[in-house]
Amino acid sequence: MIGDASISEGEVTRVLLCSGKVFYDLLAERQKRNDSATAILRLEQFYPFPKNLLAEALARFSNANDICWVQEEPRNMGGWSFMEPRLVKLIDGKRSLHYVGRPESASPATGSHTIHQMEQQLLVRQAFEVS
Repeated sequence: MIGDASISEGEVTRVLLCSGKVFYDLLAERQKRNDSATAILRLEQFYPFPKNLLAEALARFSNANDICWVQEEPRNMGGWSFMEPRLVKLIDGKRSLHYVGRPESASPATGSHTIHQMEQQLLVRQAFEVS
């Protein structure tokens, strides 16, 4: 788990959890928006689940009520199906948990680079707007 030391803990109202290169898209969007209320945490290893590290990181952002799992893969692929039950248990109903990513699909890609880019831009924007 890679924390977010670049942001003031007391100002954070939303935490984005992600893995992989979508982190860089989220970071660029946060900088573009000059957003100091969103922390971005990266999980680069799902198993064994870094429960203690993640709990400590989330505790640092005690004002954050919105937790979002962000992935560029479709909902039925990628890390969401593994992470969701663990995150639900970890936050124990004290915060809201959201999924941000592509809808379920039979294929991991649209087959069109242009459509993929449009979907990517949309999901990155949604990560900063969902509540």
